[in-house]
Amino acid sequence: MSEKFDVIVIGAGAAGLMCAAEAGKRGRRVLVIDHAKKPGRKILISGGGRCNFTNNDVAASNYLCQNPHFVKSALSQYTNWDFISMVYKYEIDFEERDHGQLFCLDSAKDIVNMLLEECKMPNVEQRYRCDVHSIEKTETGFKLHANADHLECDSLVVATGGLSMPKLGATPFGYKVAEQFGLPIIPTTAGLVPFTLHKQDKEDFSELSGIAIPTEITAQDGTLFKEALLFTHRGLSGPAVLQISSFWKAGQAVSINLVPQTDVMELLEESRENHPNQSLKNTLAKALPKRLVEVLIERKEFEDKPLKQFNQKQLQEIAHHLENWSIAPNGTEGYRTAEVTLGGVDTDYLSSKTMECKKVPGLYFIGEVMDVTGWLGGYNFQWCWSSGFVAGQWA
Repeated sequence: MSEKFDVIVIGAGAAGLMCAAEAGKRGRRVLVIDHAKKPGRKILISGGGRCNFTNNDVAASNYLCQNPHFVKSALSQYTNWDFISMVYKYEIDFEERDHGQLFCLDSAKDIVNMLLEECKMPNVEQRYRCDVHSIEKTETGFKLHANADHLECDSLVVATGGLSMPKLGATPFGYKVAEQFGLPIIPTTAGLVPFTLHKQDKEDFSELSGIAIPTEITAQDGTLFKEALLFTHRGLSGPAVLQISSFWKAGQAVSINLVPQTDVMELLEESRENHPNQSLKNTLAKALPKRLVEVLIERKEFEDKPLKQFNQKQLQEIAHHLENWSIAPNGTEGYRTAEVTLGGVDTDYLSSKTMECKKVPGLYFIGEVMDVTGWLGGYNFQWCWSSGFVAGQWA
């Protein structure tokens, strides 16, 4: 005996709960299922437990997708201000941090509780520790075998996320569903993820672990971010590295301005004029952590001697080196620590207006499972809210 629903949503994360609430408001009988014990696990740990739930400034340019226009419709149908209004409605205290990022003041639990409250309708049901064993297309919709249950629905929404943070239960399930129904997958890689370094570089910089500096970091395609860089015992992290990692390809170097807030040439020239016997190391320590300067000298990136022994051209070379410091990462820390997954279900096969498959009526994909990846700063959650909302209007 099968249980019949109008909509089944697979995945009780940000996008899935948003979609379930919206479909429920339309009077649809909705079932949300998830293999985890509880909903919203990724929301709960995001932003250091404070959840960077959206950004004050959201545009299509903040997203990576093979089709850069795909995100525009959903982002305009449900904006960051729509979600902020909901946060106000539930009287959740929040704060704005750098670059328009909005975080809960208390806890990410506030966002999960808000979404669960939105889903509190007699026609919306949730089931956890529920594994989907098979999906079959029927004339009127879909049949699912989940745990020991036989389920039927008119609309099936896949909101299973990507591969990032497998310890939270991430699996390739959503991609397998897409492939079952003939949708291609754009190859996936870890995004918003720290870099690891080659052996020698790792040894050289390991003692700087915990030191953060403001930088400008540029990928080979010209993408630039002005953010802090953090040295770690594994390599490089911090917002600058997480941002640029989504634009980095294996084997490439990244260019880093280590002194974006200092005119190094001016500093060197004035110091040489006023303190000719001062060492290069002590001069640069006015603009950079002294230990970093020492490591760069130990690596023979430049020579430490009194400033009076440098000519103008040599000073210019030092300034240029610090403003265009190049390092080739060995790789990234991978999905284990990645905040998001790049790639996913090919958006050319989905309607940008509804998130429905063009060739499989009633099948929807929302959130991170799709080939849509936002910058660091609340953009990925906004994509979950927007894509979940629009699918909920149609499913």
